Amino acid sequence: QVQLVESGGGLVQTGGSLRLSCAASGLSSGNLAMAWFRQAPGKEREFVAGIRWSSGTTYYADSVKGRFTISRDNAKNSVSLQMNSLKPEDTAIYYCAARTGVVLATPKYDYWGQGTQVTVSS
Repeated sequence: QVQLVESGGGLVQTGGSLRLSCAASGLSSGNLAMAWFRQAPGKEREFVAGIRWSSGTTYYADSVKGRFTISRDNAKNSVSLQMNSLKPEDTAIYYCAARTGVVLATPKYDYWGQGTQVTVSS
């Protein structure tokens, strides 16, 4: 049974930082892609960052490039998203996602976490 469990969301002021984590279980890391998406009220779910597990290759949305960093921890079977210089427009529910194959910037992932709220106050 595949499970993705996010943690680390919260309330932060503009310019602050947060670190999200996603603990994965029941997945084989051999041909795995993991990503973070976010969804703000009234908006579609959008790609934030992704990582190819085997190579560690990372991908970012233009809106977060240079501010967010995605990384993986092989020992803990987890993926993290370090978010710096946060802006009010980063406010959303953040979801961890996983699929077999390459990283996609569309939400065509097989497995999803329950989401964690990130709120950035101005």
